[in-house]
Amino acid sequence: MSKLKIAVQKSGRLHDDSMKILKDVGISIDNGRDQLKASAKNFPLEVFYLRNGDIPQYLRDGIVDAAIIGENVLIEKGQDIPIIEKLGFSSCRLSLAVPKNIQFKSLKDLQGKRIATSYPNTVQAFLNKNQIKANLHIINGSVEITPNIGLADAIVDIVSSGSTLFKNNLKEVDVLLQSEAVLAESPLISNESKNILNKLKFRFQSVLKGRQNKYVLLNAPNNKIPDIIEILPGMKSPTILPLAEAGWSSLHSVINKNDFWQIIDKLKAQGAEGILVCPIENMVI
Repeated sequence: MSKLKIAVQKSGRLHDDSMKILKDVGISIDNGRDQLKASAKNFPLEVFYLRNGDIPQYLRDGIVDAAIIGENVLIEKGQDIPIIEKLGFSSCRLSLAVPKNIQFKSLKDLQGKRIATSYPNTVQAFLNKNQIKANLHIINGSVEITPNIGLADAIVDIVSSGSTLFKNNLKEVDVLLQSEAVLAESPLISNESKNILNKLKFRFQSVLKGRQNKYVLLNAPNNKIPDIIEILPGMKSPTILPLAEAGWSSLHSVINKNDFWQIIDKLKAQGAEGILVCPIENMVI
C-alpha cells in the first residue's frame, strides 16, 4: 500500500507542534533520535524531517507529497505551492525592527538604509510596495545581532514573543505579515496520495475544531431555559435533560473558547448553576 510522504521541520517549535497534532489525530510514529524519516504504525504515512527552508523545493519536486510548514516560508520560497489547511498553531509575525535609540517616524526612514534579513523576497516586495529603496543584507542565522555590530541599520525577522528583540536592544516598528503553521500540498501529488492526505486533513480539522471549542454543562430552572438557549445555541441546539429535582433541567452545549468568559457571565446572570466546562478532543461535523 502506498504511503503519504509528509515533511515536518527537523527541530524547533514548529517540529514539536507538528508532532503533537499528528499524535492528537491518533497517528503513532516510530522516530528514533536523529532519524531523517520515520513511518507511522497505524496510518499510511512516512514523515521526513527536513530544514524548514528546504521543504518548498521538496514539495515542488514531488519528493514529499505534503508538509506542515510555516506560512512565512511559503510566502518567501513557495508561493506556487498550494495551502490546503491553516493549522492555527506556531503563530508568529515577520517584523521590522530597529535599535531602541533610533527615532523611527515612518517607513520613509528606511530610504537608503541597510536591512538584514533571511527573507529577501518578502522584504523586497514590501519595499517595492512602499516605494522604498534600501540595501538588503541576506543573513542566514542570527539576524538580530547585525545592528549591534554595525552590519545593518534595521532587521526584518520572525518574532514570536519579542524577547529576542528586547535582549538585543531592538524595537519592533512594523509588521510585514502574520504567519502560522499550514498544511501544504505538492503540485505533483498522486491521486492515491491525495486520498490519504484528504483523510489526514479531515482528522486535522476535527482536532482543530475541538481545540477552538469547549463543552459546557449547566443546571438551570426551566423558566430560564428560553433565555439560556439564546446564549447557548450550540452546534444546532443545546441538549436539554430533566433533573430529578422538579422544575430544573441540565443543558449541554458547545461554546467557542474565545467567547468563553463572556458567555459564562451571561449564563450566571440568567440563573445557571453548577456550570462545568470540559475540553474537546475532536469535533466531527
